Amino acid sequence: MTERRVVISVDMEGVTGVSSWVQVSPPEFGGLVSGAEYERARERMTLEAAAAAHGALDAGATDVLVNDSHDTMRNLIPELLPDGVRFTSGNDKPLSMVQGVQEPGVVGLLFVGYHARAGSMRGPLAHTWNGFVRDVVVNGVSTGEYGLNALLAGHYGVPVLFASGDDVAMGEITAELGSGVVTVPVKEGLSAFAAAHLHPREAQRRIRDGARRAVEAAGDATPYVTRWPAHAQVSFNHQARADAGERVPGVTRVDAVTVGWHSPDAYHLFQTFRMLAKVAEVRLDG
Repeated sequence: MTERRVVISVDMEGVTGVSSWVQVSPPEFGGLVSGAEYERARERMTLEAAAAAHGALDAGATDVLVNDSHDTMRNLIPELLPDGVRFTSGNDKPLSMVQGVQEPGVVGLLFVGYHARAGSMRGPLAHTWNGFVRDVVVNGVSTGEYGLNALLAGHYGVPVLFASGDDVAMGEITAELGSGVVTVPVKEGLSAFAAAHLHPREAQRRIRDGARRAVEAAGDATPYVTRWPAHAQVSFNHQARADAGERVPGVTRVDAVTVGWHSPDAYHLFQTFRMLAKVAEVRLDG
């Protein structure tokens, strides 16, 4: 039997019912958090991932890996996933949000719980990677986590087949990755911190159906690519972060808050971005 393996990258901000940082912040870090809100959100996150997994299995997937892609990346409740599904846990993964696409036999990547890129109007909890990346541009195209992850998957020949999340994110994904990606909006963004949501069970039904249709059509999908070598830029919310970023070898200053670099392939681009996001975690109080 030919292997038809699928990877599901599941985030939390795009899950139905979520519209506040309180709901998606693991309580161990303190601050404005709620253990009860977080537990409910992680359960819905897991159930939406499970719905996508069921859909992939309905379509004949022989192996499903659910990659926990939110924050600490240990949010999933494994007992709520379908029997036989594999999952990742822990945030120090070589390929981060798309860990698993490098495995042989993977026919597609599915995004669940995805959100709009930083600066998006009406995108609930819209951001890119963290709270201080203002924009990422690859060959002149502003993108978000979905674009970076799609390019990295494409490096391994894996296309994005499906996405669910807020309607703003779904529009951005269609515009950048193409109409061949099956998208399922589970909430309508009203502002940065408000949305009109589907009932969780309805969201799960739509995700399962969409994932099934997407995996059934996997043979017609093509990986997302751009021109290589590519020129990339990342803009931050403070010049001190760009000060730190330009010290990374191969990175140059573009303006007060922006640094840029050239990458020969998507793996280099992704890991350079990841390094810049890390070194930019500087104190702003001197």
